[in-house]
Amino acid sequence: MRINAHILFGLMALPAAALAACEAEPATDIRPPSCAGSTQPGPTPIRRLTRVEYNNTVYQLLGDSSYPANAFPPDEEAAGFDNQAAALVVSPLLAEHYMGAAEELAATHTPALIAQLPNCAGGGANSDSCSGDADAFIRSFGKRAYRRPLTEAEVDGHLALFEQGATLGETDYAPEVGVEMVIQAMLQSPHFLYRVEFGMPNPDGNEVVPLTSYEVASRLSYLLWNTMPDATLFAAADADELRTKAQIEQQARRMMDTPRAREAVKNFHRQWLQLGKIEPLISANGKNPEIYPDFNNGLLPLWRKETEAFIDYAVFEEDASVETLFTADYTMMNQALAEFYGVEGPSGSEFVRVNRDPSKFAGFLTHAGLLALYSKPDRSSPIHRGKFVRETLLCQAPPPPPDIVPEPPSVDESQTTREQFAQHSADPLCEGCHRLMDPIGLGFEHFDGIGRYRETEWGLEIDASGELVETLDINGPYDGVVELATLLGRSEQVKNCVATQWFRFGYGRVETEDDACSIDEINEAFAAADYDIKELIISLTQTDAFRYRRAVSAEEAS
Repeated sequence: MRINAHILFGLMALPAAALAACEAEPATDIRPPSCAGSTQPGPTPIRRLTRVEYNNTVYQLLGDSSYPANAFPPDEEAAGFDNQAAALVVSPLLAEHYMGAAEELAATHTPALIAQLPNCAGGGANSDSCSGDADAFIRSFGKRAYRRPLTEAEVDGHLALFEQGATLGETDYAPEVGVEMVIQAMLQSPHFLYRVEFGMPNPDGNEVVPLTSYEVASRLSYLLWNTMPDATLFAAADADELRTKAQIEQQARRMMDTPRAREAVKNFHRQWLQLGKIEPLISANGKNPEIYPDFNNGLLPLWRKETEAFIDYAVFEEDASVETLFTADYTMMNQALAEFYGVEGPSGSEFVRVNRDPSKFAGFLTHAGLLALYSKPDRSSPIHRGKFVRETLLCQAPPPPPDIVPEPPSVDESQTTREQFAQHSADPLCEGCHRLMDPIGLGFEHFDGIGRYRETEWGLEIDASGELVETLDINGPYDGVVELATLLGRSEQVKNCVATQWFRFGYGRVETEDDACSIDEINEAFAAADYDIKELIISLTQTDAFRYRRAVSAEEAS
């Protein structure tokens, strides 16, 4: 039995009722000057589940590991991430996919679920004997699917749907059809597909209200785990114990110590550093086999895995700071990747820690995957490498290119890359933009187009000197990527950029003027923790932007 997604989206109204009363939290913490005055939580856009979140949620909800969202249209990216509320619209095509996935999931998992309803399973069931089990199932399954208890009106509506389905089977009474229709309906509801947040009741007409404990539970779970709350979070929400900063921090620290948190951190870095583009972009563009005979597409997943495994190890095994990510004298390799690098030690497919020469290598900036991604098929690319540092690590966007962009020089084995790109500093049309990128990218010139260290280029001596300009705190010359990495790792601008990127990823939106207090709180907590990455993530759960929202009127809610 099919429930049309377009009709369902119109029928399932978003209730404004919340479930607990509000009590003020004692102001015992010292807050930045920007937090003086009224609470400013910033915007609270409704957020649709991403494909990753959808897959993870149906796994937690149903035990389904078929990854149905992989067949959905790709999530649109904004501000560098695929979880930005402004871009997560539901197209007609996506709605059709939601309907198909709901039907498939309901059909697959109804037999196991109906077996848990003793008065509905087996022959002889009828409406009178089954209604109690159906009511309990709707309340239990619905609470987990909607991440909050259902209202009585919602329970009644789903009971009516269950009864309607149970009378449409081939036998006189078919509760399995009723259960299947209820699952279909819930999996297509906005309350499942979106993270609906209205905040606490607001009888006094306040402009800002705290989120309910259930809403905070969902914020925690999707920030730290990319999935729905677990039983412990639901229990805390049931007890209304996600109200204070201390209560939220306690749960956040528990959650950070689980394997799911590693996946969420990996998801952030995969998007922030664009690691997910290593395989599709490099395989699409290729590498010149005459220049790079050792390259093959089998290296691409190894390159991506190196950076992911390095960050995972550094953050969760070494409690790494931002500076460590830039300057670490080790990386992670398996045997195949070690053979590519010409390193001895690792054996087998497992990635293990490998120390590297600190005079040549430093943190993720010298990983082959990133260096090859920001290169051309036949050479390195000072432009793309410099642009990556400027935009992604310094959070500075260079000015747009002119309408007419000259063709880059072709490979000339009589000149180094630096010599060939000297025109960018000599031509006034190019200099204004390229001075922000090329002097950074040229610092990577000891690494070729597939990310391997080299002493010479075409037998010519390499000049890897560079210069940082128009930064907030690290302007000046440097020589080579190790010195560059040291400067970036110590930079307050870079650390604030990392915090900003986590803000965007964690909150699903870009920062606004109203977020000044929350951003200052995050940066102060980050600095107080000596820029520990895990502490940065914990700090995201302690802000006004995380715990509050602007009040929603009854008209807006309906």
